[in-house]
Parts: sequence; C-alpha cells; structure tokens
Amino acid sequence: MGGESMTHTAPRGSGAGTGPVGSRTGQRLSGLAVALGLVLFLGGFAWGAVVYRPYTVPTSSMTPTIDAGDRILAQRIDGDAVRRGDVVVFKDATWANAPMVKRVVAVGGDTVSCCQDGRLRVNGKEIDETYLPADTPAGTNNFPTVTVPEGRLFLLGDERGNSVDSTAHLTDAAGGTVARSAVDARVDAVVWPMKGMLERPTGFAPLGALSSPGPLRTITLLVIAGAVLVLGGGAYGPIAKRTGAARARRAGTEPAGVR
Repeated sequence: MGGESMTHTAPRGSGAGTGPVGSRTGQRLSGLAVALGLVLFLGGFAWGAVVYRPYTVPTSSMTPTIDAGDRILAQRIDGDAVRRGDVVVFKDATWANAPMVKRVVAVGGDTVSCCQDGRLRVNGKEIDETYLPADTPAGTNNFPTVTVPEGRLFLLGDERGNSVDSTAHLTDAAGGTVARSAVDARVDAVVWPMKGMLERPTGFAPLGALSSPGPLRTITLLVIAGAVLVLGGGAYGPIAKRTGAARARRAGTEPAGVR
C-alpha cells in the first residue's frame, strides 16, 4: 500500500542466540585452557605421588617442629643424600619395628657430644639449634663424645626431654647410630595442620652444605595453576552463553527500523 508504513522488530530467535556460544577463537582457547589445566593438575599430583610419602607422626618427640598427630610429607631419598640437620623418616629394628622421625645431628666421621654450655657440639663446634623450644637446653641427658662410624647417622628428637633417640641407645652395639640405608625419606613439610615447609637448620651450615628443599613448592604451583586453568576455561561457555542471551534480549526489543 502506497502510504502505509510498518514498524518491524527483530525476531527473538535471531542474532547471537542462534549460533555457537561465544566466538570460535574463544571456544578454542577455552578448550586449550581446560586441556592444559588438566595436564598440569594431574601431572602435579602424579609427580607428588612419586616423589613424596605421607606420614602421621604419633609422638611429640619432634615438638615444636612437628607435633603429635601432625601429617607430614617426606621426600623419598637415598640414605647417601642425608645431611646434617635433616629431619628423616627411618626404620631400625633395634629401635622399633615402625617408622620413626628424628633429626640428623651428625654423620659418619663426625664427633658429637652434649651439653657444654647447654649446647650440642659437633666436631668441636657449638650448634645453634633454633628449632628447639625456646629457652630449652640442647639436651637433658649429657653424654660423652661419640665418634659416628662411616655410613651411619646420629639422631636426636627436637623435644630432647621426651625423645627416644640416639642418646637412649648409646650402649647398643652401634653406639646409638643408625645406618644411612635405614632412611626412607626426608621430611619436607607439615601439611596438616598447615605449617608449611620446614626451615633450613642454618646452625649446621659451618660444618658443610645443607640439603636443598624438595620440589613441593613447584608441585603445589602446578596443581594450583592447573585448577585455575580448568575452572577459567570451563567458565567461558556459561559466561559467553549468558552474555549472548542478554544481547539477544536487547536486540529483540529494539525497533529494526521504519519501512
């Protein structure tokens, strides 16, 4: 009709809502993020399962570093890698028929004694044991100088008054020492309750190099990064769908023009 005019609106079924959710590039990046995230997340857990062993500490002999009931992660290592100051998990039939957790204070060839001036001496040097409870002497049971045989370790608990350690086995054939081969793992962190990584025992540094922390921090970062990528990539679809639906609603209520 000549002078007739009509106002048209865009159909509600047309526009962004009829096509794929989000741009094609966005969908590809979302899928890539999820795939990469799964690799990092699962790979981090797999790496941790290979490198670390979990233990629950049953006694308070390592207080305050590790309390009774704490859950720890210990890195699987060869006994030859143990150094002074390490907190290790070991099993010696002479001590107990179960894994034990103690701190290595002397290695093969060292001399160790306690306690002149309230401090432990290793190779004639007084050791600053910052991990001991505040205002606590290095030992409650004084013992004469012990020379640690090659291939063996001398171990003490951090709670010196409540620890069945090398000082309780001085009359044994091995003089209270434990073979390096008895060590199963080195404690890296207390994970429950969350106390974090064990501090490096710097008091032993003048006697030689200390052990380096294990890869726990790297593993944790991989797991966190993987989780973020999976969640972020998975959230792209719902966000794009909601955004597209909102645009479609706006397009459906706006005049398309006058003809």
